[in-house]
Amino acid sequence: MSLNILYLGPDYGTSRHRAVALRRLGHRVELIDPWAFLPQQTFIKKVIGKLTYEIGPAWMEPYVRRRLLAAIKGKRFDVIWSDQCGLIGPNTAPALKEHGRWVLSYVVDDPFGPRDKKRFSLFRKSIRHFDLMAVVRRPNVKEAYALGVPKVVLVLRSADEIAHAPLDLTSEEKARWASEVTFIGTWMPERGPFIAELMRLGVPIALYGDRWHKAPEWPVIKKAWRGPGLVGDAYVKAIQTTKVSLGLLSKDNRDLHTTRSAEIPYIGSVLCAERTEEHLYMYQENEEAVFWSTAEECAEKCFALLADEERRNRIAKAGRRRCMNSGYLNEPVMRRILDALPDGNSGMTDNTGLKTTMVL
Repeated sequence: MSLNILYLGPDYGTSRHRAVALRRLGHRVELIDPWAFLPQQTFIKKVIGKLTYEIGPAWMEPYVRRRLLAAIKGKRFDVIWSDQCGLIGPNTAPALKEHGRWVLSYVVDDPFGPRDKKRFSLFRKSIRHFDLMAVVRRPNVKEAYALGVPKVVLVLRSADEIAHAPLDLTSEEKARWASEVTFIGTWMPERGPFIAELMRLGVPIALYGDRWHKAPEWPVIKKAWRGPGLVGDAYVKAIQTTKVSLGLLSKDNRDLHTTRSAEIPYIGSVLCAERTEEHLYMYQENEEAVFWSTAEECAEKCFALLADEERRNRIAKAGRRRCMNSGYLNEPVMRRILDALPDGNSGMTDNTGLKTTMVL
């Protein structure tokens, strides 16, 4: 059945990927980015971003609410989908319900954890008004129910069938992007010592990402840094042409897997990531991905992979096949979320002892 969906989220990055995936599933999707209602000058955006983390976004809700409701005046939707939009507060969410049969929220970050400070403070006050909340970490299930969400669905993060498909590269592109071991991601406090230790152990790393200059280890790390974060085709090219692609977690985000856990294998590289319960669920160790628990073990695994091209190719192919067969992709995940709406599947009980729909 084709649904009329209002999608509230950024019109770029993985948010846009998910909106487009809903369209590929046959739904009619109108995308509105509430953040676009705010001033777009670079300096002002930085100030707003800083304030959002430090004091929260509640002060912006009245203005965003007026603009958003004006944009959808007279419209009716089957589903209003909020892609972790922190600007949807307790005054906005009930008003949205007058325009849609169901209102749901998909959250890829951790709205209940410590990493993002006050960023989700307004969101936490509004989620009791949502009919469904889709989360990607088990602790969020219990936390969402505690704040009054009537139904929670737990899903794995996903790659995009189109945006992350392997590319046909020229010999010049292969030479431009080729690397031995690559990590693409933003600096976080626990990542600096880890990357510095890998470098000390001799691992040939190519590093892309923002904020790495803030790392105390920057004098060492800057030798591996190739530039800021990558998006679009550049992101795919960097992963596709590296021999080993690292998957690092965000500890304060309580990650046990990340979006790269799906993107790296789907693009066609070897996922070399921290050994966690969720990674071990997603891939067979040493057959479909490679895992480690310490920097020393990671370095050992990297050297072994770099020395064995046949094994690298075998693991990369098996990992991509597992990613596709197990549905770690946007279209099946979006479909499962919609199927979990209140008059969809009845759900089941997970190990939290709470009623939830499990689609892992």
